Amino acid sequence: MRAFSEYNPAAVAVYFLAVIGTAMFCLDPILLFLSLLGSVFYQIARKNARPLKTHAYFLLLFLLSVLVNPIFSHNGVTVLFVVNDSPITLEATVYGAVAGLMILAVLYWFRAFTQIFTSDKLLYLFSRLSPKLALVLSMGLRYVPLFGEQARRIRETQTALGLYKDGNVVDRFRGGVRVFSVMVTWSLENGIITADSMTARGYGLERRTHFSIFRFRRGDWLLLGTTLALTAVCLSALALNPTPFTCYPAILWPPFSPLTAAAYGSYGLLAFLPTILEAKEALKWRSLLSKI
Repeated sequence: MRAFSEYNPAAVAVYFLAVIGTAMFCLDPILLFLSLLGSVFYQIARKNARPLKTHAYFLLLFLLSVLVNPIFSHNGVTVLFVVNDSPITLEATVYGAVAGLMILAVLYWFRAFTQIFTSDKLLYLFSRLSPKLALVLSMGLRYVPLFGEQARRIRETQTALGLYKDGNVVDRFRGGVRVFSVMVTWSLENGIITADSMTARGYGLERRTHFSIFRFRRGDWLLLGTTLALTAVCLSALALNPTPFTCYPAILWPPFSPLTAAAYGSYGLLAFLPTILEAKEALKWRSLLSKI
């Protein structure tokens, strides 16, 4: 009984590569809507509620994509209205909406990726391929939250000493520059210390043995096989479909066929696979609690 985040990092990484890669290079609105729903429902299943401000930013980004694209792109045969001799077309508006939908889906999936993949999982994935890259990625993920926390401490300390003032724009700018200068020095010093520590421990040596708590189990192989199978079905159906969704010069929806049903069905299962695993674990946990 494991949650999706507890599966082997290699299998989970392949899943994110498949679901995000398909969404990034496909502009089918139904498929992108399934991707967005899958990412949102996974956040709900993990009970990882985000502030409404974060969702408002994403919604604003979507609206900007819908509004900006028809202003700069005037392709399409269906003219809605004309502004300063520039036609605003339905096709450009729909294309902006589809692009915004793709951006939202990818952003939500990347948020889930950053929540799941901690520094130890990144080291497990990349240490054998490129130890230096793994070290840089793990240090980057580690120092992003530490940077913010340390900046807050320095700002509070300088405020107590009377060095940081926010009475006007000039004082606020000077205080911010002083805090940033201290943070750069702190980050470089800690980065050098970490790198020297890893070198002293033999990190990156060819004959150095590796220990990891992650092992491939039957469930990991099942997740990997399911991901690859659903992705192969989806991509094959999209590639063989003779009439894909297009916006220019006119909006053309693909007719319902076994290929479109296979593409939407396989990607829908792929997008909701983490939610299904989380729901399965929650049901098992409740069942075990009821037997106590």
